[in-house]
Amino acid sequence: MESIGDDDELRSKTVSLPRRISFTILLLLLLISLSTRVSGSLDESGRRVIEARTGQDLIWVVQLSDLHFSVHHPERAIDFKNIVGPALALINPSLVLITGDLTDGKSKDMLTMKLNEDEWLEYESVMQDVVKRSGLNKSIFYDLRGNHDNFGVPSVGSSVDFFSKYSINGQMGRKGNVNTITVETSERKHLFVGIDTTMHIGLRGPTNLFGHPTDELLSSLDSHLSQWDNQSAKPVAKISFGHFPLSFTALSHSQKSLKDVFLKHSISAYLCGHLHSRFGKNLKRHHHSGGISLSDNDLFQLNMRQSGAESTSNCSFGALPAAEFWEWEMGDWRKNRAMRIMAIDRGHVSYVDLDFKSKPQKTIILPTFPLDSRFMSTSFARHKYECQHMISSSYDAIRAIVFSHSLVVEVVARVYDSSPGFDNLVMEAPMRKHGGDSSSSGATFFSLPWNYRAFEDPLPDRFWLQIEVTDIKGRLTLSEMRPFSINGLSSKVSWTWSEFLVMGCQWAALYYPILWPALYSLFLVFLIPKCIIIVFKKQYTLKKFIAKKGPITLVLWILQDLCRMPVVWFGYMAYLFYLIFFPWFSGEVFTDSGDRAYMTIMGWVVTSSGADRKHEYIGQPDVMVVVIPHVVFVVIPSVLVVCCLVAEREIYKDHIRTVSGKKEDDHDRGRKKRSQRRSLLFSNRRLFRKSVLLASLALYWKHFKNCWALGRAYEMNVVHFPGYSLVVPLLLLYVICKTHKVP
Repeated sequence: MESIGDDDELRSKTVSLPRRISFTILLLLLLISLSTRVSGSLDESGRRVIEARTGQDLIWVVQLSDLHFSVHHPERAIDFKNIVGPALALINPSLVLITGDLTDGKSKDMLTMKLNEDEWLEYESVMQDVVKRSGLNKSIFYDLRGNHDNFGVPSVGSSVDFFSKYSINGQMGRKGNVNTITVETSERKHLFVGIDTTMHIGLRGPTNLFGHPTDELLSSLDSHLSQWDNQSAKPVAKISFGHFPLSFTALSHSQKSLKDVFLKHSISAYLCGHLHSRFGKNLKRHHHSGGISLSDNDLFQLNMRQSGAESTSNCSFGALPAAEFWEWEMGDWRKNRAMRIMAIDRGHVSYVDLDFKSKPQKTIILPTFPLDSRFMSTSFARHKYECQHMISSSYDAIRAIVFSHSLVVEVVARVYDSSPGFDNLVMEAPMRKHGGDSSSSGATFFSLPWNYRAFEDPLPDRFWLQIEVTDIKGRLTLSEMRPFSINGLSSKVSWTWSEFLVMGCQWAALYYPILWPALYSLFLVFLIPKCIIIVFKKQYTLKKFIAKKGPITLVLWILQDLCRMPVVWFGYMAYLFYLIFFPWFSGEVFTDSGDRAYMTIMGWVVTSSGADRKHEYIGQPDVMVVVIPHVVFVVIPSVLVVCCLVAEREIYKDHIRTVSGKKEDDHDRGRKKRSQRRSLLFSNRRLFRKSVLLASLALYWKHFKNCWALGRAYEMNVVHFPGYSLVVPLLLLYVICKTHKVP
């Protein structure tokens, strides 16, 4: 009986074994299929392609930027781990783009800037946890190097290049400065191109502030953006992402720019970071081919949209809309806990910025059509409208994506007409859910058919859209009111002053236009009065100014008095030549290398790591953060203070002569009356001089703070920058002492 039981058990195991093998094979095939669907595959040309999981011509991605994980601020990483992982699980994006400044790299006093490996270990650990919590494939995460991730890195692959070791891009083997990924739907390809424009030799801060695209990088970017041209039957939407805004990106050696390449390929948007939210919420800029190229010294853009950006479309056969793209800087995680969701719905690009600092995001609403007329690509939209190339299927419904932790029971779209001066509700209707049950991701697509031609209007901000979502718990969530224009017209949005300064000024191109006029002006201040004395034999004195008042006489009198102090005149002239032709200081620009480099107005002079070991200038125009403040806020004010002290001494001398009865001309009575009027400021109490001395103290304090910050940043003392640190204070002290006593 035992043998029969054993045989039955053996037979049972033998029969079940194929079933188990079959089940295991099916499970493996399912996992492989799922992995392929999520992480993508390489096509025959080696291009990485991800198949979208929405079932429609719709994708969405998440952008994060400026995380600044710091050993001195552990809450940044803790919040990132606790918030971002669950948020990504809810949103379930096709890609996660982290656009630079992954770690902070600063000391507690914010002055020493070099990489800290502990911060990178924390970043690696947190990202592993986020990937696990989100349930997303690690391969859809793309993190870029920011300037903070490049502090003091002498070369890529060096021992202190922690980005290559701990970042997701580094661990995934994405070694180049340009990386691409394509997300494909049944109707369209969506090409994403990430660019790393940090310095090839990373300096310590603060002189590591700008993006530096090389000609090789621009050529590679051009090639990657054109990879689907003439090879795809489907239309291609192109998005680029990087760390630096174009206002903080230098030109290449051949004077080419990222803007030129982006316009050539008519990308939809360039996503970036770097500036944080402290400068404003509208750090966005529209570029179009009708504007002046950055290569042609486009120094300023006064408005978010360039003048002349909207023009009548050319509807002739084969004509294309004017090339354009949007530059969208996003807020930072560092202080504002910001996240962006960007969607591309049938070629229409929209986004919503989330603030996890002020409130939890239980329900997120992203309207995908109609587009916000403030931030839409108007050339493309107007061309389709005016030339009647509109695809009715992309215009015939209001559409939105809703991300919610709870079951959504109702979504209502409302359109308001603002033309009478107040919001009149002209349309209200429930939206219909698409795509079946999407509870696994929390993302649901809703649409509402409408007669879009009823909303055609020459005013771009007449009609406003708002969407209301009600979940099963009865919570109401409203989207931001946004204007829309079926005609493809743009609503005007003005920058604040601070937004204009960081987005509208091309700072890399402004360095020399600011520096050289300032230096030339200083030279003229000292040379013109000297030439008038030597060449034209003209003397300007206080007496001549009193006799013939005028601003020119006043300036020439003060400057000629300054020229009569040889130590001051020759001291400033020598100092100006020193600033132009000689190194300012010598400091350690790399992390823990011990090697020193020296800085000039042309940049830092370093020795390259190649076999030829040649000297090269790097960090231009980054050194402007040191050069311009010193010239404009230290040297020029010191000259003004010196002039005030010299003028005060002469006026005080005249006052003493008058009150002491020492007459020198026939205008004594008039001088005595003037002396009475001046007695309060220029009497024995010399209140004017004391106020100038207070200004001198402020100037000393400003200069001392600059010297202290630079000393901490580059591990210097007075020996390493005697000219920079001592000349102006000593000249100022000499003038103070010289003008104290009046003979």
